Amino acid sequence: EDLLESGGGSVQAGGSLRLSCTGSGYFYMASYSLAWFRQSPGREREAVASLSSDGNAIYADSVKGRFTISKDNTRDIFYLQMTSLQPEDTGMYYCAAGLAIPSWLLLVPGEHYTHRGQQGTQVTVSS
Repeated sequence: EDLLESGGGSVQAGGSLRLSCTGSGYFYMASYSLAWFRQSPGREREAVASLSSDGNAIYADSVKGRFTISKDNTRDIFYLQMTSLQPEDTGMYYCAAGLAIPSWLLLVPGEHYTHRGQQGTQVTVSS
């Protein structure tokens, strides 16, 4: 594992959480495209947000306006700020990073994300 997720928890609908993804010592995050994925029971893993290496953020339609992806290159950490959480946001959230990912693949799970957190962090939103 070279990425580690944290920050999940249980909140009521309308609440907020900030997830963090920390890279290991040799991981130079500034060069990578970064992403957050989530997986809920019975559903495939889906991308929710991605941040290209040059700082362009894109979001799944379901989270636009509510989630914000950002990074701190000085500390090799990136974040997912989640607001106005809804029960359908419930799931295990994973972070990932990859080099030279074309824009059309940024929100697509796959092998192009060569670094992936394995542990995940659980987000549970109750109504």
